[in-house]
Amino acid sequence: MAKKLVIKVTAGADAPERCSQAFTVAAVAAASGVDVSLWLTGESSWFALPGRAAEFKLPHAAALPDLIESILAAGRLTLCTQCAARRNITEKDVIEGVRIAGAQVFVQEALGDGTQALVY
Repeated sequence: MAKKLVIKVTAGADAPERCSQAFTVAAVAAASGVDVSLWLTGESSWFALPGRAAEFKLPHAAALPDLIESILAAGRLTLCTQCAARRNITEKDVIEGVRIAGAQVFVQEALGDGTQALVY
């Protein structure tokens, strides 16, 4: 198993199953001791804002706020710089612990030794 896992989630409420899968995999990996970095891009960008994850509903899926809490406790949660800018989201707007970073940082993480990258 890879020592590090980088996940990019591009889906939000527009594709709830894909979105939920990404957060679930990230939370399970983090709870298993894997170094996890979850990147919010596209419609998932909204989940970097306080309260937005609580609005997400998917039957038979773990609650998104709980998954985010698990990821932040044991991993990293990053909001894409361009995605944030397109939505007028700034660092002062996001949940505590969420960072905003760009493609250079994503590529650096994704190409690291012992890293597995997934895109949802």
